[in-house]
Amino acid sequence: MTDPGAKDAVEWLVSVAPDPDACRREWERSPVGVALLPAGRRWDVLILPGELGYPTLDVLTRLVDRPGPVLADFGESRMGFFVPSGTAERWLGTGVRGAGRGTWIVVPYPGRPSGGMRWLIPPDGSGTLSDPTLLELAMHEAAANMANAAGATRTEDTQTPPHDPWPPAPS
Repeated sequence: MTDPGAKDAVEWLVSVAPDPDACRREWERSPVGVALLPAGRRWDVLILPGELGYPTLDVLTRLVDRPGPVLADFGESRMGFFVPSGTAERWLGTGVRGAGRGTWIVVPYPGRPSGGMRWLIPPDGSGTLSDPTLLELAMHEAAANMANAAGATRTEDTQTPPHDPWPPAPS
């Protein structure tokens, strides 16, 4: 383990497994460095498309010193924000998937490279999670910023350059 806090993070994560000791042993020996863990016990995961997730994380990190854990796949197509358990069943956001009770997620071992997933913000082992209300506000701000940027680009593309009128206006 490269991160001194990784041991606490591992203990916090495996605490949700049906058999934490077996999960830890298998996880530590896994050549891919991932484990399947059940969501909905201590945390749920809200999964955003990468094009919204990264701007949302930027906004969220301006709002709070330490958001909860955040996962990303290596293809940059999805990001998972760890939120309090029960959030996924109440979430209504379009384009956002919720992993809650009855769902299993792929989780990389903290502090080690893994196959397919990585921690953008690893768990700290204390149980810190992202506040769903702040996450929603960050998503709205990120989406608005993206829409404004897209609108500015479209406006620049469609504006005609100024020109001299012909025939000249009468004086």
